[in-house]
Amino acid sequence: MSISPLACVSKNAMIGKDVTIGPFVTIDENVVIGDGTIVDSNATIHSGARIGNNCHIHSGAVVSDIPQDLKFKGEESLTIIGDNTSIREFVTIHRGTASKGKTVIGNNCLIMAYCHVAHDCEVKDHVIMSNQVQLAGEVVVGDWAVLGGGALVHQFTHIGKHVMLQGGSLVNKDLPPYIMAGRYPISYEGVNSIGLHRRGFSEEQINKIQQVYRILYLSRLNISDALAKINAELDEFPERNEIVSFVKNSKRGIVRMGI
Repeated sequence: MSISPLACVSKNAMIGKDVTIGPFVTIDENVVIGDGTIVDSNATIHSGARIGNNCHIHSGAVVSDIPQDLKFKGEESLTIIGDNTSIREFVTIHRGTASKGKTVIGNNCLIMAYCHVAHDCEVKDHVIMSNQVQLAGEVVVGDWAVLGGGALVHQFTHIGKHVMLQGGSLVNKDLPPYIMAGRYPISYEGVNSIGLHRRGFSEEQINKIQQVYRILYLSRLNISDALAKINAELDEFPERNEIVSFVKNSKRGIVRMGI
């Protein structure tokens, strides 16, 4: 363990093995930092943080500060960050509220400089958030999603797994899994076939996903009729079932196809 004498670390914080803490770092009590994690100079880690193994918290990042939510009344809550995740310079991540009790970032994520993750968000594994992405409260981002720089995501929005989101997008609708989305207003731009190839999806799997989205977006049917047609005409397979479940359970409504 290497802790700079210029750091301010609470004696009640639980610091793992082989952790490096740089100068002018502040770590409150009720903080847990896993083995092998690096916390660079001027980072601040507030009460309620649970940081995994082999993470890297870069200079100026603020983790687990209180939410920017007027309903927050000082209740105990957490910020949970998984293993092997990199939090770059000046990222801000706020802890949960009574709504969910925790803000969660998964394993193997890269959260680039100046991003904001608000209270009660859930960012799952292998997510990349490019510079200045802003997530409002209670957003869910699925595994392997890639969010382009400067994207703004409305509260309660759900972004599915393997989504590729264009930089600068304003996201106010749910984005179903495996798609690309962009333009203004936000719209469906096709299946993220390149990203899926990179993740090891076969050509057959990608073609089947495209069949689902042809019915959903190109058949000129409303959502309920399109889902009925998908269920009637396409054999079940995991990705089809996931898309159907996502669309059926969307509370904000899914993004539509651009004109």
